[in-house]
Amino acid sequence: MSFPKPTSIIDLHTHVIAADRSAYPLAPLSGKQSEWSRERPVTYEGMLAAMDVAGIAKVALVQASTCYGHDNRYVADAVAARPDRFIGVYSIALTAGDAVERISHWHSVGLHGMRVFIAGHTAADREARLDDPRGYPAWERAQELDIPVCVQLRADGLPQLENILRRFPGVRVLLDHFARPTLDDGPPYAAAASLFALASYPNLFFKLTTHNVREAKQGAATQASFLRCVVDVFGASRIAWGSNFPASAGSLASLLGEALEATATLSADEREWIFHRTAKALYPALNATAGGRA
Repeated sequence: MSFPKPTSIIDLHTHVIAADRSAYPLAPLSGKQSEWSRERPVTYEGMLAAMDVAGIAKVALVQASTCYGHDNRYVADAVAARPDRFIGVYSIALTAGDAVERISHWHSVGLHGMRVFIAGHTAADREARLDDPRGYPAWERAQELDIPVCVQLRADGLPQLENILRRFPGVRVLLDHFARPTLDDGPPYAAAASLFALASYPNLFFKLTTHNVREAKQGAATQASFLRCVVDVFGASRIAWGSNFPASAGSLASLLGEALEATATLSADEREWIFHRTAKALYPALNATAGGRA
């Protein structure tokens, strides 16, 4: 069965792994390489091939911190090689003494956004806090440079996120995987109330990823009801699709197919926002023509 396709498709959440271990040595944040990067790694050349098969115009290469930690060189080199198809999102240690310098460096070499791991992630320091005052200079620098900041956390970290949204209203925060909300109770999704409570912050945006697409079919939840709920609460202009390829199992084309199926009940205009307009609004570099495609 085919499902409605938007006029252009941008994927805001992919990862690449280098074949050359000498040039790009492993240095995972947790000290243990993620299983997906060991079992199904994809180089940037492989990503380009997968994009062509799937019909995806551009992607954001998000630093694989469970493989390389904060050594963002492979993402930077991939973006430099194909700026017509890739933008790059680097990771930093938010509270490190050189965080501001690291942000300025990765920004200067052509990367477009940054990402931080805090509460709820297996590779995160569970004692760390997103709103630690030692990280304020990094948030201030991101605000000065107008850099979107991707945040990986779970529901128990949302109060920390709210503190940051309030303190730094000029920073556009992009919440990875909608913070993996509990959905199996079904609509009105009372178990995700702490997530929906953040709707009043206009600087908060969301990645709709394969995790959400698959988890929206559990228990009393349906994809149609979940998508309708988040679009009604947050607006489609604050939601962008990301495949999580290859961390989520399946081909890039199949992950796109799952997302198209999940969003099929939305309006055409809502799908346009989710699959490319929101991404372009967050990252203006995506507006450049790539291979003749918008």
